[in-house]
Amino acid sequence: MNTVAVAPHRIAGLLAPAVDRIFRAGMLAGRDGGGAELSQRYGGVAATGFLVDLRTRLAAPGGTVDGPGFAAITRYQDPAACQRTVDKQVAHGMIYRAPDGALSATERGAAFLTGLYQVHAEVTEELWAGHDERVSRLVAVLGRLLSYALVLADEEGDRGGSAFAAMAPPYEPDGTPSGVLLLNRLGTLRYHRADAHAAAWAAAGHTASSIAALPTGPERLAIELETDRRAAGPYAALGAEERLTMLADLAALPG
Repeated sequence: MNTVAVAPHRIAGLLAPAVDRIFRAGMLAGRDGGGAELSQRYGGVAATGFLVDLRTRLAAPGGTVDGPGFAAITRYQDPAACQRTVDKQVAHGMIYRAPDGALSATERGAAFLTGLYQVHAEVTEELWAGHDERVSRLVAVLGRLLSYALVLADEEGDRGGSAFAAMAPPYEPDGTPSGVLLLNRLGTLRYHRADAHAAAWAAAGHTASSIAALPTGPERLAIELETDRRAAGPYAALGAEERLTMLADLAALPG
């Protein structure tokens, strides 16, 4: 096997669209398979929107997302608009905002998140039915990747002010079904790449708004390659064959 072809930075780039595809498929299935109806019972998107985004931290007992972490998670959105949205969710009694800006779920918000986890359990079981072995293999390898990414972040002193630091590790209560583990671990891994991308475009002199407007071309390609390099660290925990197996498993899942 040509290990150069599956070097960590190469597999980081190859896996990104596959991770996005499967994660989005699971979230879309959740919305259409009961998530939207559940949200309406609690006041609709105006009441639940950020709870869905932050579910894997805020569902944990005592789980919080601090101000810098929230800013990183929402870096491509208007900060004032985000705070107005949080204001509405606070008013709906779904989110508590501490004086320092940290967010946590209220009792009502936690009840919504418990229901959302159940919706995701049901829809992912149906979506990925017949792929139990593949799902289990992906859950295991994603667990290793996230654990190693946390170790690297600690070693590099990079555990503050990043989306990944705010969202990792995902909340996984005992008995969490494999489909939910897969969905939420994929979502957390996406935050790791999002931070790598932000670091790459910032190093190239861009802002969130300017990188969003940057057209396809040599400059964007260079930033994407730098993103792959910065996102590569966790994949060193996998052998070359494991990296390819992960890519093949994601490619084979419906979504």
